[in-house]
Amino acid sequence: GLGDVYKRQAHKGVSMEKKTLKIYFTSDTHGYVFPTDYRSAEECDIGLFKCVNQFHKDGNTLFIDGGDVLQGSPLCAFCHDSIGEASQFAEIMNCCGYDYVTLGNHDFNYGMEYLDSYLNALKARCVCQNAAYEDGTVRFPSRIHVLENGLRIGIVGIVTDYVNVWEKPEHLTGLKISNPLEAAKEALQELRGNVDITVCIYHGGFERDLETGRILSNTTENIAYQLCEALEFDILLTGHQHMSITGQTVSGTFIVQPPDRGKSAVSIEVTVSNGQTNFEGKILSAGGVCDPSLLKKFESMEQGAQGWLDVVVGHLDKPLLPSPPLIMAAEGSEMATFFNEVQLAASGAELSATSLANETWGLPQMVKRRDVLIAYPYTNTLTVLRVTGKALREAMERSAEYFDLDEDRQLCVSETFLKPKVEHYNYDYFSGVDYVVDVSRPHGKRITALLRKGKPVLDEDEFTICLNSYRASGTGGYPSYVGCPIVKEINTEISDLILGFFEKNPSLSIETKKNFQVIF
Repeated sequence: GLGDVYKRQAHKGVSMEKKTLKIYFTSDTHGYVFPTDYRSAEECDIGLFKCVNQFHKDGNTLFIDGGDVLQGSPLCAFCHDSIGEASQFAEIMNCCGYDYVTLGNHDFNYGMEYLDSYLNALKARCVCQNAAYEDGTVRFPSRIHVLENGLRIGIVGIVTDYVNVWEKPEHLTGLKISNPLEAAKEALQELRGNVDITVCIYHGGFERDLETGRILSNTTENIAYQLCEALEFDILLTGHQHMSITGQTVSGTFIVQPPDRGKSAVSIEVTVSNGQTNFEGKILSAGGVCDPSLLKKFESMEQGAQGWLDVVVGHLDKPLLPSPPLIMAAEGSEMATFFNEVQLAASGAELSATSLANETWGLPQMVKRRDVLIAYPYTNTLTVLRVTGKALREAMERSAEYFDLDEDRQLCVSETFLKPKVEHYNYDYFSGVDYVVDVSRPHGKRITALLRKGKPVLDEDEFTICLNSYRASGTGGYPSYVGCPIVKEINTEISDLILGFFEKNPSLSIETKKNFQVIF
């Protein structure tokens, strides 16, 4: 559908003659290029090729991507593990006709060498103003693009500075990620007076509710609302949160955001006429027929991935079936129990905590590599921390905030885990302790029982706990882990640990274990 149509005064010096700019914008495709979700052989309306088949190029049109291209799909895992470099993703972007890209936080997951193999083969200009060399020189500075009709477009890119929290330092070798607001402000000042329209590509989302302005997050992970309030970009192209924003205005800036995995793209029509600039947004849902030449050109890449994914890695005595997130969180999940078992075996820790992806698909009895990569799609590695009973309880209290009670006093998911971004993955399942969560009690006082081997856990007790690297950094609202001594780091991706577990145990019997109770 059409988004808001927004009018503003044209920048000084813009001709009265009618001129247009068309932008096609994608973000967070996470390597979903082909029309498949990799769960079955059936074609579905998803993926980059099902979006760009609706793009139309001319001299007054820009194709722009907001990052997170290199990680997140089984195809990405295949390219990294079997090919070892990302130039094929660059070639895909080249064939699709992209003009500008910025970097997403997940584009750093495999390190700078892998990222550079993508950037060096990419014809599109990368703009990322807050990514600088060690000496402070901006590596991917802003650009001025002059359209055929003479309009001068100033283009700035920035990425959430939470890259510094999530990413291993060695994955950012030679690069510093600075404050995105300050970097964008500096770039905008340099562009002022030299361009007619300013565009900021921000791999980040909104910290406020777009309808009410209510603050939803106090971290700096997402600051798009602040960017709109503090700066005067004409257009802010956002991502990271996987929301669908067709087009509206915040403090005079026209904003959009597409969802993830190429489910849809956004087109923006900008018209400059009679001293005014109008903006109109439209969602382009993935669909139709893919360009046969694109499918043919990258056929060997896709066939190689499918063959690699179809390798059988193990067998279970029964399938691990998913349920809706709330039911799994309240009643337990065999998938989460299995992941914790893998983590405990790999780490030797006393306790383990794991989370599930927003979309959980379980594992069949005959497990293929694709099933593991779909079930655990992240590049997280494993960290073992030494925690006190007090720190453990605080972490568990954070997970307990996942629950709320509706008007009928029935259990539901707390709004804070649903807005502005759905974050079921920030609820953790704990192994090695027995506990009770009482949702009728206030936040911070919901863990009413916490036992280790039948004994109450005291504040001064100490344990080792294994966590994914994302959670061990405190991200997701778990500050009690910050500063805890690191016992060891296991620099193997957890999906590979799961594959290795099957290699050692090719036929597994899954025990149904429930070590917690949720009451309300």
